[in-house]
Amino acid sequence: MLKQGDMDSSSDSQLPFIPSNEVLVKCLFFIAPYAVVHSPRPYSRLILCSHHPCLSGSASPAGVYKRLQRRLKQQEIVFVDLITPNISVICKELLSQDGLFSSNKQIQSAALCSLSTLMTITPNDTFLEFEKHFIGLQERTLHDSFSENDIKIFYTPEGQLSTEQGVYVAEAVASKNTKLAKGRFRAYDDQDVDMARSVVPAKTEKRESSGTGKRETGKSTKKNAPVDKAKTAKEEARELLLKEEASVRMKVEQVQKNLSLMLDTLGELAIANPIFAHGQLPSLVNYVEPLLSSAIVSDAAFRTMLRLARCTAPPLCNWAPEIAAAIRVISVGDFEMVLDLMPVIMEEDSKKKPSSGLFEQIVNGLTIACKAGPLPADSFTFIFPIMERILLSSKKTCLHDDVLHILSMHLDPILPLPRPRMLSVLYHVLSTVPAYHPSVGPMLNELCLGLRSHELAQALVGVYAKEVHVRLTCLNAIKCVPIHSVQRDLKVSTSLWIAAHDPEKVVAELAEELWDLYGFDIITDFSGIFDALSHKNYNVRAASAEALAAALDENPDKMQDALSTLFSLYIRDLGPGGEFGDMHWLGRQGIALALHSIADVLASKDLPVVMTFLISRALADPNVDVRGRMINAGILIIDRHGKENVPLLFPIFESYLNKRASDEETYDLVREGVVIFTGALAKHLSKDDPKVHSVIEKLLDVLNTPSQAVQRAVSDCLSPLMVSKQEEGQALVSRLLDRMMKCDKYGERRGAAFGLAGVVKGFGISSLKKYSIAATLRQSLEDSRMSAKSREGALLGFECLCEKLGRLFEPYVIQMLPLLLVSFSDQVLAVREAAECAARAMMSQLTGPGVKLVLPSLLKGLEDKAWRTKQSSVQLLGAMAYCAPQQLSQCLPKIVPKLTEVLTDTHPKVQAAGQTALQEVGSVIKNPEISALVPILLSALTDPNDHTKHSLDILLQTTFINSIDAPSLALLVPIVHRGLRERGVETKKKSAQIVGNMSSLVTEPKDMIPYIGLLLPEVKKVLVDPIPEVRAVAARALGSLISGMGEEIFPDLVPWLLDTLKSDNSNVERSGAAQGLSEVLAALGQDYFDHILPDIIRNCSHQKASVRDGHLTLFRYLPRSLGGVFQNYLQAVLPAILDGLADENESVRDAALSAGHVFVEHYAASSLPLLLPAIEDGIFSDNWRIRQSSVELLGDLLFKVAGTSGKAILEGGSDDEGASTEAQGRAIIEVLGREKRNEVLAAIYMVRSDVSLTVRQAALHVWKTIVANTPRTLKEIMPVLMDTLISSLASSSSERRQVAGRSLGELVRKLGERVLPSIIPILSQGLKDPNSSRRQGVCIGLSEVMGSAGKHQLLSFMDELIPTIRTALCDSTQEVRESAGLAFSTLYKSAGLQAIDEIVPTLLRALEDDDTSATALDGLKQILSVRTAAVLPHILPKLVQPPLSSFNAHALGALAEVAGPGLNSHIGTVLPALILAMDDEDADVQNSARKAAETVLLVIDEEGIETLIPELLRGINDSQASMRRGSAYLIGFLFKNTKLYLADEAADMMSTLIISLSDTDKATVSAALEAFSRVVGSIPKEQLPTHIKLVRDAVSTARDKERRRRKGVPVLVPGLCLPKALQPFLPIFQQGLISGTAETKEQAAEGLGELIDVTSEKTLKEVVVPITGPLIRILGDRFPWQVKSAILSTLTIIITKGGIALKPFLPQLQTTFVKCLQDTNRSVRTRAAAALGKLSALSTRVDPLVSDLLSMLQSGDESVKDL
Repeated sequence: MLKQGDMDSSSDSQLPFIPSNEVLVKCLFFIAPYAVVHSPRPYSRLILCSHHPCLSGSASPAGVYKRLQRRLKQQEIVFVDLITPNISVICKELLSQDGLFSSNKQIQSAALCSLSTLMTITPNDTFLEFEKHFIGLQERTLHDSFSENDIKIFYTPEGQLSTEQGVYVAEAVASKNTKLAKGRFRAYDDQDVDMARSVVPAKTEKRESSGTGKRETGKSTKKNAPVDKAKTAKEEARELLLKEEASVRMKVEQVQKNLSLMLDTLGELAIANPIFAHGQLPSLVNYVEPLLSSAIVSDAAFRTMLRLARCTAPPLCNWAPEIAAAIRVISVGDFEMVLDLMPVIMEEDSKKKPSSGLFEQIVNGLTIACKAGPLPADSFTFIFPIMERILLSSKKTCLHDDVLHILSMHLDPILPLPRPRMLSVLYHVLSTVPAYHPSVGPMLNELCLGLRSHELAQALVGVYAKEVHVRLTCLNAIKCVPIHSVQRDLKVSTSLWIAAHDPEKVVAELAEELWDLYGFDIITDFSGIFDALSHKNYNVRAASAEALAAALDENPDKMQDALSTLFSLYIRDLGPGGEFGDMHWLGRQGIALALHSIADVLASKDLPVVMTFLISRALADPNVDVRGRMINAGILIIDRHGKENVPLLFPIFESYLNKRASDEETYDLVREGVVIFTGALAKHLSKDDPKVHSVIEKLLDVLNTPSQAVQRAVSDCLSPLMVSKQEEGQALVSRLLDRMMKCDKYGERRGAAFGLAGVVKGFGISSLKKYSIAATLRQSLEDSRMSAKSREGALLGFECLCEKLGRLFEPYVIQMLPLLLVSFSDQVLAVREAAECAARAMMSQLTGPGVKLVLPSLLKGLEDKAWRTKQSSVQLLGAMAYCAPQQLSQCLPKIVPKLTEVLTDTHPKVQAAGQTALQEVGSVIKNPEISALVPILLSALTDPNDHTKHSLDILLQTTFINSIDAPSLALLVPIVHRGLRERGVETKKKSAQIVGNMSSLVTEPKDMIPYIGLLLPEVKKVLVDPIPEVRAVAARALGSLISGMGEEIFPDLVPWLLDTLKSDNSNVERSGAAQGLSEVLAALGQDYFDHILPDIIRNCSHQKASVRDGHLTLFRYLPRSLGGVFQNYLQAVLPAILDGLADENESVRDAALSAGHVFVEHYAASSLPLLLPAIEDGIFSDNWRIRQSSVELLGDLLFKVAGTSGKAILEGGSDDEGASTEAQGRAIIEVLGREKRNEVLAAIYMVRSDVSLTVRQAALHVWKTIVANTPRTLKEIMPVLMDTLISSLASSSSERRQVAGRSLGELVRKLGERVLPSIIPILSQGLKDPNSSRRQGVCIGLSEVMGSAGKHQLLSFMDELIPTIRTALCDSTQEVRESAGLAFSTLYKSAGLQAIDEIVPTLLRALEDDDTSATALDGLKQILSVRTAAVLPHILPKLVQPPLSSFNAHALGALAEVAGPGLNSHIGTVLPALILAMDDEDADVQNSARKAAETVLLVIDEEGIETLIPELLRGINDSQASMRRGSAYLIGFLFKNTKLYLADEAADMMSTLIISLSDTDKATVSAALEAFSRVVGSIPKEQLPTHIKLVRDAVSTARDKERRRRKGVPVLVPGLCLPKALQPFLPIFQQGLISGTAETKEQAAEGLGELIDVTSEKTLKEVVVPITGPLIRILGDRFPWQVKSAILSTLTIIITKGGIALKPFLPQLQTTFVKCLQDTNRSVRTRAAAALGKLSALSTRVDPLVSDLLSMLQSGDESVKDL
């Protein structure tokens, strides 16, 4: 059977008979039991046979095997149990020549399927066996050993030499390596895999066909050629080479075949058990990935990689073709191809939808796969190389953000992740895009939490970064590494030791902290430091040099070895330069830095070795920089150790200087260095030492070397040696001046200038004047007869003196400035160039005061009319670009604007000078990104109209990695300033954006300060632009300015924003200020925000609407600027927002609502527990505007939760037809929880019945948007809805009660009998609630339900309704009983008398129980208040039954209070009972009855008065004293307390009461007097005289009554004998006497007399004074005689009864009476005489009276005589 494949391939037509598949299967089943029993050897054969294509077919390769298993199991043989122990042997046989490596294709297939089946049985053991075989595969080793020539031979057709097919082969190889580069990375499917599989066979066919053609050609040639022709030597050699190449080709072919087979097998095994393969992905990739770039098996490797990609976790496996293709591209290493496949962020294309490339598709797939959470660690490790390649891009791509987000999800410290690679790529991201620092920093920290000890060294690679922030971030991350993961590894300690000596202090301090934290010892192995000396970054080389010096300082015994290693490394790196030049100069520079650093720690014994190395090797270095640093190192070593080692070093230098030169060029280089060393050493010699002079001469000779570095070094050496040349100073100076101005060579003149500067420094600044140096230089520049060389030399000297002397030379700079200006206009180019150099040197050394002195004169020169002066000034201004950084930032803001103005000058040379000056400013820019843009920026400055917009676009497209320096700002700010002033929206936006970016990128914030005054006003204008997008960008710019530069730079910004926020101008300005303030507050930090927030909240309720609007608008932007931080302040802010929603000003309401929408948008997910209660509270607010806004906000929140926009227009249909889906409802339940969801829906349903139309519409929209089925939803929320309605019905807010009632009514009306069975039990149960407010709500709800339901619907529920209302009427709480009364009224409408019959008797019975009487009474009051006419007849008979109890009396009063006018018809029943009870023996009964009677009187209306007054009059005339007494009291109470008009009834009452003053019952008399007093008090004063006659008649009746009772005794009315009894009467009579007519006065006087006549003397004495005085005054006036007569009569009575009490009035009375004696009327005279007679009895002296009368008689008056 196993030979069938060979038989199939035979060309013999006589083939044996082959049985069918089924026959073969049955044979296998028959043999199998016997085979497995006897020996384990047949196991592998059985498995192989069961998977053979002849048995299994192609549909189900493992089908026969499964049948075999079942057949063996029937015979109690578990085949799996037999396989497992023997898996090793089985796998070996399957992977042998008789299995997988068989030449028979069918057996290969059977072995492959068998291995796949074994992967499902024992995956771990099977894979281990396969892995051993794969690792030990000889072809892998052979594959790696193939040379390029071997591959070239492999792709050369047979019969041809590889050298003959070079071009073709090269093309073939190239196409092989790049065939998938562009066309096949779009997407991958099975067709792509088939194409990948077909690549190699196609090439093989090509090769074979090509070879065949060659062979055929050869044969035809042989036939045509002579047979016996001998082969030439060349042909024999060619055939020999062909044989050799054929052997190589066969070898490569065999490797390709076997290695491809193993790779395909690996892929099939992975697919067979993808779950197991997923766990092995990291190790499997290591086998496959190196072969993806293979020239012979890359296609097989790709197929395997594709299968491995399909084993990743779903849904990531759906992108398997793309992932495999990307890994292949990355493995090829064609970075340009990778960049082509990655979209780079381009600002102008940001709005266009780019086509999805390979990497973009993968990232999209990753994003989708990570939505549910992070990937498994193995899948992540598999996919990580692709993310790594994206992030390693040199530019930021549009995929960076997504990839970093995905990375941030995979930082778990426990998982096995490729942490070192992740750390490394994040360091690269930080260096490429510094803006990612806030997000990448925490990621690095979290990654380091899970670092293993062997990974720490790789994690420290960040300390070797070029950027400071990367090094700092790396060290901060390392601080997070657990201490137990830190081992004392050499690489770790070396990296930290180097970092501890970083040039940046902050980095070094942090590294030292880590060093101490982890307790490292001083390193003694310097190999790592030596390697770092050749690092590509200068900061690493410098730090390594310092680290080496520090280590040697701690280990001085290592110095010799270290020096030896340094010298060896130098010699190694000094090899000949390759085709790319000197590639190893960085390493040599590092060695120079190291020598410079270890200068301090060298010992004297080390000096000869070091100096010899410098002289013999280093000083002749081909690199100028290295050579200069070596010289500096030598000088420093000599400075440190020369003084003690002069005898040791001098011979070394002299011996070299005296040596003959073998190589003139090299000798000159070394000689210069040695001379410099000698000069440096000479300063340690005695000033009298003769060697000093020779050294000086040699130094002067070396000055002729045309190397600025050498000349500068010589100049430094000359200065300290001048102490020995004091006497020859003039000659030396003259010699140098002469050489500087007259030498032909420029180098010699410049060297002399350097020498002169060094000499001057040595002699001191005074030598400039002493040796006339300054004068000579000035003369050379002033004298036009001097040669150009002299002028140039003078300028060279000026330049070197500036550089050497620094600020000491500044006074001379000011003097030389005019000459320098002239030199800029010199006719000779060399002079002009020297002037430029001198100007640069001068500017570089200027101090701040110097700049202030120089700048005004130069700026003034720009205003000169002469173009040459302008040109020179411009050139000098351009040179100011070389000022020191501090001075540069001070002067450039003044210079560049002036230079920009010069660009429009009329003279072309001035314009050109301006352009050049600006270019000089650009040339000192240190920022490489800005430096590259200088031409574009200059074009914008030159032609702002055409180039400003383009410049802004370019700036925004630039990714800034480096910080911006002062020169950069000088060019940028004018462009940005103009952009801010443009009208175009886009231009303003871009300019504002750049302003914000600049503040965060400047090196020193103070560099930006001079431009703030220019930019800030324009940014403020943009902030109040009408376009919202422009305002947003300007706001962010302000925030960036504050964040980058600090609040102290902008002291007026926040006040300005706050003032604008309160502005009355426009909403636009306030909105811009709010947006700007939000960004500024975010930049100022949380503490500042905490400080200012109370003021903001307070201003939200300011009296001015504009202030409220502005501050509420601020809350619209704060969530966006503060982000998650603002979430903590929601609780404090929400009340202000809700208040704003109810504001009377529409603009304020809109601002509050917008803020609310933003809150919901930002914090719906994170702060739902905080937002939802506040919004729910707003729904139940008393203010309809708050309710409307709250409903809208709640809708937004629910729409966001449900995943719907809520913008659907719902037209037509009923109120209950919505557009929601079940899925949206489930989403709401999932987020809110079912309980909270029910509460929210209940609130929304309730406000669907709001009193405000807008609220109803908003609620209906929300309901229809989120509720799919209203009846079913209502059924679900019914308990909660009823709970909400009951609470609302009991609310203190009338509107809320109304809304709840309407909602409940609507519910009953719409659903009727469907909901009543649910509602009424809920309401009945609600009365048991301990909360009285809720019980009250139940009663109100019952009223609404009964009012909305039909009568026939309620009849079936009466058994529940009546007991419920009855219980409520007896509730312990007043409010509940009141609401129950309303419910009773509603019930009465439906139930009629049934309600009364079943409720009222119960309440009346309850009245008899002391425990329930109070509540029952109140219940009666409540039902009486709503159904008085119906209920009162049932109650009163019960209550008025005698004897009246205290409680019944109280009940009558309470009911009367409620019944009100309804009691009118029942006065006759109620009042007599109460009056009688008022005289009860029980004080409680008396009080209760009195209060009840008083209540009855007060509730009577005008109609009831007609019944009441007769009833009271009857009572006062009753035979029972108690009745009379009580009636009198009630009359008085009525007239005192009633608000009714009773003046018309007063007359009857007054008459009856006066008569009652003579009652036999004293208490009645007192009550009557009190009542009379109150009746009189209720009558208006002007009406009192009209009652005089009535009072006289009543008094007369009382007198008569009393006279009949007391015959023969002086008549006194008892009531008038009481104290103050006359008080009520006096106003009546007095008013008549004062304001009445003559008749009335007469009546009043007579009536008063009558009243006094029946009054006791005691009572009279109390009022004698107030009565007598008015009578005397009236008597003295001119009134008719009748009045006088009546008054005299009354006075006579008063005198008679008053007696001595009138003593004070005796003189007046006497005078008045005497005067009346003269009256013309006889009656008056008579009565006056009688009164005078009575009066004389009271007078103690009558002599004056007699005298008066005698004088009157003598006067002869007849009238008097008559008397």
